[in-house]
Amino acid sequence: MAKRKVTKKRVVKKNIGSGIVYVAASFNNTVITITDMMGNVVAWSSAGALGFRGSKKSTPFAAQQAVEDAMAKAKEHGLKEVGIKVQGPGGGRDTAVKTVGATEGIRVLWMKDITPLPHNGCRPPKRRRV
Repeated sequence: MAKRKVTKKRVVKKNIGSGIVYVAASFNNTVITITDMMGNVVAWSSAGALGFRGSKKSTPFAAQQAVEDAMAKAKEHGLKEVGIKVQGPGGGRDTAVKTVGATEGIRVLWMKDITPLPHNGCRPPKRRRV
């Protein structure tokens, strides 16, 4: 029986100076996605991907760890300055933004809240007749 050759996929280091950090903070998890200015994903992380399970996923500490992990991955690609887009009402929202600002060697240029808000909501069900 012949042995199969194991080839490792080579990681391409992109040289990205500025990017956007998307923080999606739901009640169950916090997902951090870092993209370049065109929207191509450079690095991502989440509380669940780091091994937090159940109710621990939605904590501010889990969000902080996810941001630190994603920023470390993005710094390998040469990221220097970022903008932040925050979405959702989750508990890790504020902590995630503070952690991005406190990351060594990364400058925050702007921050924007992109949480979707209903203008008038859904149409209510028709009135009940008895």
